[in-house]
Amino acid sequence: MKYFKTQVLKNYLYLITVSLLLEIIFRLITNLPIFNYSLIRIFLANSLISIIIAYISSFFKKKINFIICTIYLLVISIYGLLQLAFNNYIGVYISFNTSSQLGAVKDYIIDFIKAIKPNYYLILLPLVIAIISKILLTKIGVKKEVTLSKERDIYQNIITLAGVIILLIVFGRSYTFLLKDNYSTDNYQAVSNRDLFINIPNSGLFVKEFGIATYGFQDLKNKMLKKESNVYSYEDFASANIMPTNREFDDTLWEMLIEEETKDKYNNLNKYYINKVIDDKNEKTAIFENKNLIIIMMESVNDIIYNEKYFPNFYKMASEGWYFENNYSPRNSCATGNNEFSALTGLYTVYNTCSANTYRNNEYYQALFNLFNKKGYYTSSYHNYNENYYYRSIIHPNMGSQKYYGVQDLNIKWSNKYGDWADDVDLMKAYLKLLIENKDDKKFMSFITTVSSHNPYAISTDFGDRYLDMTKDTDFPKDLRRYYSKLKVLDEALGVLLNSLEEEKLLDDTVILLFGDHYPYALDTKTLKNVMTRDLDDYEIDKTPLVIYNPRLKSEVFDYYTSYINFTPTLANLFNLDYDPRLYAGEDMFNSNFSNTVIFADSSWKNKLAYYNASVGGITYYTDFKYSEEEIKNINYKIFDKLNSSTQSIKNNYFKYLHDKLQEISLIQKDEDILSKGENIN
Repeated sequence: MKYFKTQVLKNYLYLITVSLLLEIIFRLITNLPIFNYSLIRIFLANSLISIIIAYISSFFKKKINFIICTIYLLVISIYGLLQLAFNNYIGVYISFNTSSQLGAVKDYIIDFIKAIKPNYYLILLPLVIAIISKILLTKIGVKKEVTLSKERDIYQNIITLAGVIILLIVFGRSYTFLLKDNYSTDNYQAVSNRDLFINIPNSGLFVKEFGIATYGFQDLKNKMLKKESNVYSYEDFASANIMPTNREFDDTLWEMLIEEETKDKYNNLNKYYINKVIDDKNEKTAIFENKNLIIIMMESVNDIIYNEKYFPNFYKMASEGWYFENNYSPRNSCATGNNEFSALTGLYTVYNTCSANTYRNNEYYQALFNLFNKKGYYTSSYHNYNENYYYRSIIHPNMGSQKYYGVQDLNIKWSNKYGDWADDVDLMKAYLKLLIENKDDKKFMSFITTVSSHNPYAISTDFGDRYLDMTKDTDFPKDLRRYYSKLKVLDEALGVLLNSLEEEKLLDDTVILLFGDHYPYALDTKTLKNVMTRDLDDYEIDKTPLVIYNPRLKSEVFDYYTSYINFTPTLANLFNLDYDPRLYAGEDMFNSNFSNTVIFADSSWKNKLAYYNASVGGITYYTDFKYSEEEIKNINYKIFDKLNSSTQSIKNNYFKYLHDKLQEISLIQKDEDILSKGENIN
């Protein structure tokens, strides 16, 4: 037993001590609870890994043995540090499922490093102390470890291995036992611990329950095995279609499909969607019928742009149109592409996945482009950058855009060098020229994504320096002044659009929707507080402008809690398009049953009454009102269903399946009707 008691045991104690302290420091930094069932799970998981590494490394010489253990601890320490920084920068934990974006992310390295707060480096402290202690103990002549003779004793090896196996079994069975739901640290949790562990539907919640090291291993395993989760909670498939509605749908073909379908992955979604409540028409229905629509997703724009002095064109549209003061653009992995996708489909993206890219070959007949196509509009989309980040030339046509124009198609000046963005003014001029040439007197629906206000702000660039004098009398830091300068370029582009539409006599007949894809996350909270006096905690930093403008609109300010997820069903109602509101995770904001709640990537949510933090399982109230525990659970279950149904729909290309199957059944029915009529005639 000498071998087991010395080297393996010492390795294990070294590994488990450092890894457990690392986990505790990580939780202290992220304000996660420590002394509960999750800490026991974290201890058991790290023990399992530590025992395996301790045993394997002990077969090597003492120095190599120590190096192997130290390299492992160094890897998980750096991994934890990077996760802290990434979560601070983007708002979610990084996943191996987004590794395809690493080549692009290298461009952001300066801004990313800025996101590493000084206290984050504390996560390296346990390993540093352990290494220093080892060196000092060696130097002062601490008694050397007892080593085996060169002739390994077969019995000692067998006993050692048996001991390791027994410990692995004990720790493993204990860990499995603690995966039961009644050992959750969150009374409001909508997903079981077992499903959370296997499928990682929410990385923030996973880290809270299982720790950062386990998250890394499980995430890597799922990536390597290309695991596609199919987690369903909607067993009763809602209680829908029991309320009277003024929208009518003939579900005969859909019901036939449900009867015929044998695959659960499709039929669970069929039953979920067909049983959702059908939203009524309302006072805003058809208010924009037969008007043109231009949607502009403004790069890295938050409500700083609502400023008449610096940005008069945006201010004009916001103050004279409809302004939504509680609109949010929740961050997620690949925020620009994913948020654009959600705005056009009304679906939440797959958590910690560049859904727009990963599933770019999916088709969405319910997407906004296709709804306008059915109405006879000319649909098109535009972006003044290439496809280094997102495959829009594939994604947009698969959502129904009749023509997508990238920066090369626009024939404007641009550079492939990070930071040397194309000019949004050139974008608007090129857009208008192409629109007038191609719409053939049809009504039009256009989606435009800008780029000039994109970071970096920390270094000198053309647009960042162009209007620096505009803020010379302020005490703003340089990176904030560069951001203002870039916003000015965007505002000039909006001015070009307004003036050109008026010259072409199109403005009165055109609705313009403006929204920010995400806040300028290259600017830290401290910098933003130079101009934003409100509290930026509890996802308030993700608040972005949403404006709907037409010169004939009566100015209104709405206090709805909303996000890009609601754009497609809301616009479909405003323009009186042919759409089924059940096919969206988003809602029509003007519907009387609108939930008036914004949902964030980690399943947290916020409304005028409260903020629920899903990653820690806590709720903060803004009024004297209090939800019951059951009410919070019900909200969380509904949110889980929305997020999960979107995830399964995207992963299984459900909407292409649904469209094709319904058409197939329709054709069969028509053929049978024709045959039936022929037989009757004979």
